Amino acid sequence: MSGHSKWATIKHKKGKLDAQRGKIFTKLIKEITIAARMGGGDPEGNPRLRQAILTARGQNMPFDNIDRAVKKGTGELEGVIYEEVTYEGYGPGGAAIIVDCQTDNKNRCVSEIRRVFTKAGGNMASQNAVAWMFDQKGLIEVDHAGVEEDALVEAAIEAGADDVQDQEELFEVTTAPSDLMAVADALKSAGFNVTSAKFAKIPQNMIRLTGKEAEQMLRFVETLEDLDDTQNVWTNFDVDESELESLMG
Repeated sequence: MSGHSKWATIKHKKGKLDAQRGKIFTKLIKEITIAARMGGGDPEGNPRLRQAILTARGQNMPFDNIDRAVKKGTGELEGVIYEEVTYEGYGPGGAAIIVDCQTDNKNRCVSEIRRVFTKAGGNMASQNAVAWMFDQKGLIEVDHAGVEEDALVEAAIEAGADDVQDQEELFEVTTAPSDLMAVADALKSAGFNVTSAKFAKIPQNMIRLTGKEAEQMLRFVETLEDLDDTQNVWTNFDVDESELESLMG
């Protein structure tokens, strides 16, 4: 199970997605705005915008919100200019961390990220210090409800996917980055409820954490994800399932 998958499972078990729907919408609006600014407002000619809109619809974002975000990106409506920046480092137990941010104030953003690293006993690192430990992949999430796993696997592999993992409340389908939207479109056409499609950084190897380090790492990643500027956190930590249940109890 990838570090991203582990954290996705944790978030679903905690039931945080619904509770943080407002925060999720904020992150998605930023992504839609940036995608539209960089590649134009037509999703058919802008794959990144198509990904962002698909994910937003998967989270039940109202169309009016999506439309306004697109228009802010294209300049049809006045809006904030967001920049993309990535930070890397190490957390408790030496686990690698990559934090992708979208911010309107890079000085504030790096200050907040550094504060969280320092408080957790982690260390920020230079660019590409840990990025080489992760593979770039396409990541598609499919709603678990009513899905026959064998049927999904067959459809995904036929469409060109690399792998399908059951994460209890959702299925994660990984692809080559270039195949992301083709596979997502094929799964939608086959009747599966695709709730997200994005590029992901999947760890090549895992670091198993236990005890205090595992607890600190869980708290550390959650704090990073809760920052307003954070879009995604990628990490290579793993926690034994029984210990995870105990820590979350």
